Amino acid sequence: MTHGTKPSDQDGLLQLRDALREFAAERDWDQFHTPKNLAIALSVEVGELLEHFQWTGDKDPEQFTPPKLDEVSLEAADVLLYLVRLADKLNIDLIQAAMRKIERNAEKYPVDKVRGSSKKYTEL
Repeated sequence: MTHGTKPSDQDGLLQLRDALREFAAERDWDQFHTPKNLAIALSVEVGELLEHFQWTGDKDPEQFTPPKLDEVSLEAADVLLYLVRLADKLNIDLIQAAMRKIERNAEKYPVDKVRGSSKKYTEL
């Protein structure tokens, strides 16, 4: 399973990376943006995203009203921003890494064995 990337995908991430670099530089925050600190911040933001789903049913019709969806989208954006910043600090090409991960997952989870199943590959 090989997936190509559109140039616009990579360009968008590069623009985001560059905007984050500039944002941090203007504030002299680069000194705080170590991989460890960014990974911790990413984890905190994921927790904040999860708070919007805590104690909700899987099919709550009111769950995603426009104001709620706006809050969730901002938390999701925080997760993306910290992930892009962390990848930048570690020189990780996120698009390339994600495509490699999809290929690995395709090997671990062959369609004929996992279709419709939520079992982990070690349980197949």
